[in-house]
Amino acid sequence: MSVPTLDPGEKAPHGNSKVTRQDWLKAARDTFVSKGAGELKILTLSRQLDVSRSSFYWYFRDRTDILDALLGEWEHRNTRCIIEYCARPADSISAAVCNFFECFVDPNLFDPGLDFAVREWSRRDPEIRAKIDAADAQRLEAMTAMFARFGFSASEADARARILYFMQLGYHALEVTEPMEVRLSRVEGYLMGFTGEVATAELLARFRARAKELGGAQ
Repeated sequence: MSVPTLDPGEKAPHGNSKVTRQDWLKAARDTFVSKGAGELKILTLSRQLDVSRSSFYWYFRDRTDILDALLGEWEHRNTRCIIEYCARPADSISAAVCNFFECFVDPNLFDPGLDFAVREWSRRDPEIRAKIDAADAQRLEAMTAMFARFGFSASEADARARILYFMQLGYHALEVTEPMEVRLSRVEGYLMGFTGEVATAELLARFRARAKELGGAQ
């Protein structure tokens, strides 16, 4: 079936449709994150959106097509933000790590739920496993380059990048819940542990203010 080209917010041009492509994607993402890829079904989504399932085909070819769209969002959102933020200018390694933290402070950047939904899917699909492995490699490469930029040897940059990355993912995997003030109170110690240097009071104040402004949690 040929799929018309529609903007993300544009509605399908027939009276039966009340939703946009982004509405379908949001419903699919919510199901994917909460229940897994196996529970993502077109009929179920159409009932949730209260539209005919035929309107789905104005935006997507089939179920695989919408899953591919979710994968594209995951790759664009989660991997790209880490690569971009690790490459941001910084005057110290502590400031660079704070840039990395911002990926997890800003709720519009890295999406932990989406990341772990893709990882869960990869346990049953070798092709998705390969995508996860490639994403982890790209993220770690960017983080290793971040440490190397500040004079760490290749082996130490690799080790510190892995410690930082696996700790951050573990935070979400364990579903750690802490008040914002508690998390921010630990930033100084985290930076010392990850970088081996003492962060300046100015940097800490700037990052804490930024975290509160964004309303997230690293």
